[in-house]
Amino acid sequence: MSALVTDTAMVLAAGMGKRMRPLTASQPKPMVRVAGKPLIDHALDRLSAAGVTRAVVNVHYLADALEAHVKERASPAITISDEREQLLETGGGMRKALPQLPDPFFSLNADNIWLDGPRDAFHDLSRYWNPDVMDALLLLVPHARAANFTGPGDFHMDASGKLSRREPGRIAPFIFTGIQLVSHRLLRDAPEGPFSTNILWNRAIEEERLFGASFTGQWFEVGTPQAIGPTEEALRRG
Repeated sequence: MSALVTDTAMVLAAGMGKRMRPLTASQPKPMVRVAGKPLIDHALDRLSAAGVTRAVVNVHYLADALEAHVKERASPAITISDEREQLLETGGGMRKALPQLPDPFFSLNADNIWLDGPRDAFHDLSRYWNPDVMDALLLLVPHARAANFTGPGDFHMDASGKLSRREPGRIAPFIFTGIQLVSHRLLRDAPEGPFSTNILWNRAIEEERLFGASFTGQWFEVGTPQAIGPTEEALRRG
């Protein structure tokens, strides 16, 4: 198995979790339990198992509870990126945490659940990473391996792995899992304050530097309370 290209990940955990209400009325979404443990622990356990030794976790909504929980972990070692004063969205959160992150770094959403294929997600990305041509490498799944997902998809991918956006009113074959490998170059000249990573991806697409890798495992969309039961059943089946 190829080595990991970085030992550090950013875990995006600051969001309000509005789609997961009422479960998030009194707890942050990453603390919602699925199959016996909080969502964020599913992600952090996968990182640890893959050999990622350090995770930068951003916090905003009900930050004290989330920070106290993750700091109890021995592996990966947790550093907090504090967004209590202002929620910065995905791109702004990365920009704020950048001084704590090596080049490149993994990034993933705190509410991701997945079952690895022959290789784990982070070795999958490491295997295809080429910093000479890539600003970011997104882990994608086709619709058939995206459980609970009902949307039209996110990206088209050519034979070289280069990505383009779904056209309005059309369906795209690949869905972004929330997991990516990011070069500091993607965040150059990034705006201050809250903004979406989509702004940076659009520039990378124009420069032909946004790439994808097709995930070999199964990924679960766990955005609403209704998705928890089916996800737990699928995890029981393995």
